[in-house]
Amino acid sequence: MLRHAVIRCSWDPDAGVWFVQETDIPGLVTEAPTLDVLRAKLPGMVRDLIDEDSEIELDLIAYAHDRVRVEAA
Repeated sequence: MLRHAVIRCSWDPDAGVWFVQETDIPGLVTEAPTLDVLRAKLPGMVRDLIDEDSEIELDLIAYAHDRVRVEAA
């Protein structure tokens, strides 16, 4: 059976990590210093949390917000 899951991730500037903010996979909580490292961790964690034979497509949605101060020349 093919399933689909959405994982929303955000950047925490104070902690300096990307973290799973919201997902429809119960128990999926993790963080990592980069988005690439977070993506690498997710497949193994999903395998551990899903107790059924299936293939799961993961949509990772990442959000970050930056502020830039620009001074007039």
